[in-house]
Amino acid sequence: MTAARSPLPAPSRSEYCVIACAEAWRGAGEVLASPMGLIPSLGARLARCTFSPDLLLTDGEALLVGPGGEVEGWLPYRRHLTMVTGGRRHVMMGASQLDRHGNQNISCIGDWARPARQLLGVRGAPVNTLNHPVSYWVPRHSARVFVEKVDMVSGVGYDRARGARFHRVPRVVTDLGVLDFETPDRSMRLASLHPGVTVEQVREATGFPLAVPGGGPVPYTREPTAEELRLVREVLDPDGRRDRGIGAR
Repeated sequence: MTAARSPLPAPSRSEYCVIACAEAWRGAGEVLASPMGLIPSLGARLARCTFSPDLLLTDGEALLVGPGGEVEGWLPYRRHLTMVTGGRRHVMMGASQLDRHGNQNISCIGDWARPARQLLGVRGAPVNTLNHPVSYWVPRHSARVFVEKVDMVSGVGYDRARGARFHRVPRVVTDLGVLDFETPDRSMRLASLHPGVTVEQVREATGFPLAVPGGGPVPYTREPTAEELRLVREVLDPDGRRDRGIGAR
């Protein structure tokens, strides 16, 4: 007789975050994924392995690669720029501050003329947010990140991007849940909670009133399938680095 397989351990918080990031690229087709950070990178690779097989991944320089880093093609800079400015890239960036309309700050904290803290600078955020979809990954959801007004606009939100052809902020993934902008005024909404998290926890960690879905309780982030868990645990991140990719509480 064949011994019965032990049930898989329940998904960890970091694995729910990976799933939530992967969902940003569901149905994306042949677009360039540009995830920044470990959890978004695992999400993009998982999406490519499962429900978004046409997704394009890069080595961050000039090559197209597969989920395991195997070279699949060459991405000359001129083609990269064509994709960037034509809506055919989807970046998942970080954020030092985000406001209710999705304006992002990665430049400085405090008055820009005399900042209390200097950060990365605006980098490519203005061009990214105006020319193709941009989502965000926040490893520790707090009122220091989710603020009423960002100190400097690096990435452009819905209230500043009216008329921009390719502007879209599909989702914000944090260690507490998933947020989107599916509201009449394009203000931030709590779309799902990671299991074990309450609406009250998210509201307390957000520096502005947060919309919630009407007509019932806030749903939970979807469960990963057994195959998705296998891919994450055995193929994409066998060393378990994902658990160090979210904020400790």
